[in-house]
This record gives sequence, C-alpha cells and structure tokens, in this order.
Amino acid sequence: MKEAIVSAGPKVKIVDSSVPKPNADQVVTKVIYSGSNPKDWKVPEWSGDKGVLNQGDDISGIVHEVGENVVEFKKGDRVMAFHEMMTPGGSYAEYALSWKHTTFHLPKNISFSEGAAIPLAALTAAVGLYARLGLPEPWSPASKASSKTPLVIYGASSSVGSYALQLAIKSNIHPLITVAGRASSHVEQFLDKSKGDVLIDYRKGDEHVVSSIKSALNGTPLLHAFDAVSENGSVENLTQVVDAKGKVTFVLPGKDYPGFADTVEKSTTRVGDVHGDLKDFGYVWSRYLSKGLEEGWFKAQPQEVVPGGLGGVEQALKNLKDGKASAVKYVFKIEDTPGAGSGQ
Repeated sequence: MKEAIVSAGPKVKIVDSSVPKPNADQVVTKVIYSGSNPKDWKVPEWSGDKGVLNQGDDISGIVHEVGENVVEFKKGDRVMAFHEMMTPGGSYAEYALSWKHTTFHLPKNISFSEGAAIPLAALTAAVGLYARLGLPEPWSPASKASSKTPLVIYGASSSVGSYALQLAIKSNIHPLITVAGRASSHVEQFLDKSKGDVLIDYRKGDEHVVSSIKSALNGTPLLHAFDAVSENGSVENLTQVVDAKGKVTFVLPGKDYPGFADTVEKSTTRVGDVHGDLKDFGYVWSRYLSKGLEEGWFKAQPQEVVPGGLGGVEQALKNLKDGKASAVKYVFKIEDTPGAGSGQ
C-alpha cells in the first residue's frame, strides 16, 4: 500500500508499505479520506528522527479487519477513528490502524470527508472542556436556572475551538466569549446573543481583546478558559481576565504559561491521554460524538479536499505551518494518490 512519511520541513515521502495487522483490540480501516492537523508538521520538528513517520491520525473509511476482541465493528462498517499518535499505522496511508475504543461509527448522514475532519480535534475539545476544565457534560448540562457560567474560547474558529464551542452549547454553558479573526462568520453562526455570547476580533489588538472580555463578563468572575491557540498573545491576554480561583487549559505542550495568579489551575489538554489515563473517557466520547453527528447538533469543520491524495500532504502541511488555513480542515482522498490500489 502507499503511505506518506512526514519529516521536518515539512517534507513528505510516499513509500510502499505492508497493510497493518490488528491486535486483539484494534481495527484496520481502508482509508477513504484522511484528515490533517497542525501537529503533523510540528512533531517532526520537535522530535527529530523519532517524529519521522506517518503522522496522520484522523481516519475515515470502511473497516477492513478487526481483532478478536472487537465486537462493535465488523468488516464493511463505515467508521472514523483517532489513531494513536507516534505509533505505526497512521491515516496517511491506504489502510490505517486504530484502537477499538477510539473508533467511531460514521452515521449515514455524514460523508467520509466530514468524518476525516473530526476525531483528533473533537476529542481534544472534549478533553479540554470536561476532563481539564471540569464543566458539566452535555448529558447533564448546566441548569437553565443556574447562574451564568462564562467560558472564554480563544481560537474559536479553529477545529478544536469550533468543536469546543458546539459542545459547550450542548452543555448549556453561557455566556460564550469567543475570540477569532478572519473566520469570524464561521463562529457567529453558533452564538446566541440573547444568552450573552459574544465574538471578539483579536485583529483589533490585545487591549481590545482584554477590555471586550471584561465587558462581556459584566462583573462575573471568569472561572473557565480554553486557549486553543496558546501562543501569539493569547496567554498574556488571559492572564488579565482569568479569576484567581479559575481554571485555564492550553493545547501546546512543554510550556509553563506564567503570569497567572498562583491559585489559578493551569493544565495542558493532551488528546493522546485518551490512549492513556483517559481511555474510558475516550470510549464514551467516541460514541457520543457519533450520536451528535447523527442528530445534527454536532457538525464537522468545513473541509478542503487537497488534490493528489497523499501527494498533497506536503503542501497542506506547509499551508498549516504558514497559517493559511482558516476555519477549514485539509483532507485527502486516498484513492487519488498516484499508484494507490496497485497492490497491498
């Protein structure tokens, strides 16, 4: 099968590889579409030779083979899946490997392209909101009669931010104080101004962002903030608005995030934890997200299909590195890869 190997640059090499084999608890999927994420170019730069591998983690396709302990999925099922990062069997290939607990059924009303835009970013949003910030889950939402629960989502037009926004709405979290830029219209469609939800344009400067957040809070302490950017001024702005008793979670690892009161609970949202300490969390949310897609209250980030299948991965990752993506997920139709289907 054809497989794309990513190295620093980003540079991508298409190679011939063997179709992966599942262990007892894994699923092998024939990939119809693969998604992409900023980490796909970042990890090879951070990790050196260890990061030179198939970095794709968003699988969307048809089940090819299952391990002996897998009972929820069978050959021919439409699925999406979050591949375990930094392991063999990634989604930049004709066939990919996932654990059964982070494999999702793809509802009939959702396309394979949409499915490729969901797993990693949606699970990241869930981990941040519920495992790190401790907000009420959608199946036990905040009471309509309760006092306001302001939540700042910084980078609300990104895939993680957009998914966090949709999940927070399902949890009845308001007011939602969102920060975005040129893709503001994408965010505005989700907001309910009658509940105090607002959009703040970061392009107007840090002073505007801070003052607008304070204005939206209207004296209510800010106890929850999800920073889906975690750089370029977002952290510094949040230090000025998060209450001393608050919680804030970030998406970039390996940073200290100084400037907050010592009593602020800071955390890093690592989606890889669903393949570790948050395995049960990942199991529940993989199924609940399928439900949200089927019922229509959860929607995929808009996609741009990059020409050339796996041959388009390098350019897409360069675009991500250069900040050209705005409210869009780059996805790849695997059968468009030169030489795909010629052998396993």
